[in-house]
Amino acid sequence: MSDGIYKFGARSLAYSQTPGEGPGVVFLGGFRSDKEGTKAIYLEDWARRHNRAFLRFDYSGHGQSSGDFEEGSIGDWFEDAVAIIEALTEGPQVLVGSSMGGWISLLIARERPDLVGGLVTIAAAPDFTEDSMWAGFDDKQRADLVRVGRVELPSEYAEGPYVITRRLIEEGRNRLVLRDPLHLSFPARFLQGTADPDVELSVAHRLLDHATGKDVRLTLVKGADHRFSNPECLAMIVDAVDDVTARLGGAMA
Repeated sequence: MSDGIYKFGARSLAYSQTPGEGPGVVFLGGFRSDKEGTKAIYLEDWARRHNRAFLRFDYSGHGQSSGDFEEGSIGDWFEDAVAIIEALTEGPQVLVGSSMGGWISLLIARERPDLVGGLVTIAAAPDFTEDSMWAGFDDKQRADLVRVGRVELPSEYAEGPYVITRRLIEEGRNRLVLRDPLHLSFPARFLQGTADPDVELSVAHRLLDHATGKDVRLTLVKGADHRFSNPECLAMIVDAVDDVTARLGGAMA
């Protein structure tokens, strides 16, 4: 495994990469998460044991990468992902996107399908800035966002509140994936827990109904929460990656 920094314009993106056979696997983390999370490390350990190429990284403003989180947007993090996948991997990759990373991976699938051999999403949160945040704001929060440029939301996943900026909301409207055609021409597996307090089941069903493709499946896990990180859920993620890879005809250890 090698740790490094990839320079992308003015951004410095931290990454950890495991060499191995393809198709490679790339983990895309969630909102305010980083490459040191449970799912990313579990997948890295699995990849090392099975001689699979693997990449995990921090978006700008996240983890060890440069930048201020509050200045970032969905578009910025999409650009980070495309740039680092182009620079550090070879051939179409199996993208594993968690929460916001699911949205980012769907954006890549739509805008840069040449980079994608297969897709696994975990509690995918496509369009959440519009359909969850903006739609859930009360009149005062909306007014504050316009007047002050930011609002604060409580979080159980990080120290301190989430700061939601006007730029995050407004720029996110240019990145929505559930309003326009979304064709997935490769195997795609969507994993979703039924006890997820952050991504409602209706989002997973909407994504399944909206996406087109010959090999797209949704798996619901009764009682699983948004973290999707207990031993059974982690094993399901690997099973999904194996399934996608097998359908690609890729080498499996």
